[in-house]
Amino acid sequence: MTQSEHGVSLSSLYQARRRIAGQAVRTPLVRCHALSERFDAEILLKLETLQPTGAFKLRGATNMIAALIERHGRDALAAGVVTASTGNHGRAVAYAAARLGVPAVVCLSRLVPANKVAAIEALGAEVCSVGESQDEAFGEVERLVAERGMTLIPPFDDALIAAGQGTIGLELMEDAPDLDRVIVGLSGGGLLGGIGVAVKAIRPEARVTGVSLSHGAAMWESLQAGRPVAVEEVASLADSLGGGIGLDNRCTLALVREVMDDHFQVSEKAIAHAMIDILEGEKLLVEGAAAVGLAALAEHGIDVSGQRVALILSGNGVALETLDRARQLAGR
Repeated sequence: MTQSEHGVSLSSLYQARRRIAGQAVRTPLVRCHALSERFDAEILLKLETLQPTGAFKLRGATNMIAALIERHGRDALAAGVVTASTGNHGRAVAYAAARLGVPAVVCLSRLVPANKVAAIEALGAEVCSVGESQDEAFGEVERLVAERGMTLIPPFDDALIAAGQGTIGLELMEDAPDLDRVIVGLSGGGLLGGIGVAVKAIRPEARVTGVSLSHGAAMWESLQAGRPVAVEEVASLADSLGGGIGLDNRCTLALVREVMDDHFQVSEKAIAHAMIDILEGEKLLVEGAAAVGLAALAEHGIDVSGQRVALILSGNGVALETLDRARQLAGR
């Protein structure tokens, strides 16, 4: 599959940047002195934690909704947009839709805590609570698409979503044009794939490194198999890196295969240490998925001596009980 077939190109990233301007934030890239000394390198942190919704997902959701309005007119979205997510993607869709004047529904199972429901409602979306699992919530999404003509905003497997996330890569190349490596959490592949398109187009010699969980890494297992495969989802401090890539994956599997140079899997203990290191050393609260870049550097001893390395701090959506669990696991 070529770039033209999967629809994510450098041009589509620049189009995405135009669409999300004024909605998503251009986040800072800051040098971390302690980590730079620790790894004998220049370690740069991309602070997607500063997005209005606390995570990078806002870029993709905003780009997709804005592009649909641009291409088909606002009336085409009169029935609204819909998704199912208990976390960053659901918040992103709710926020983006409200800012762009489009109705939004986020489907959740009845097991989702009231505080998460309230947080999504506060961003302007209608919450549809149904069933006892996320699978049942996704079933409700399909019903709303079929019966009410709503438009699905998928979490990752779409060229517009990946292009929106890829605007991070454009910012990296502008702020650190001599970057040697970028290390990105790998789940569905929209974030790494989008960033990789920018990096490989502008600075081909820079390495794009993916980091997955040690168990339940659907994208990595699918790359190994050469086709989308289902894996058993396991509980993790980096819960947003869990889940499948879709057995009918149309975009991100090929995209990740095209742009990723190397890949590491990290343990729960390494993720815990990295979360606490970032909190204590940088005074930054990050979710587990945002800490896996540091976890990979520490656990695998990746040799980055003398290099400029960017870590993507992808989000801050961590519950206090999860942070407590990380502190206990890290022995801190």
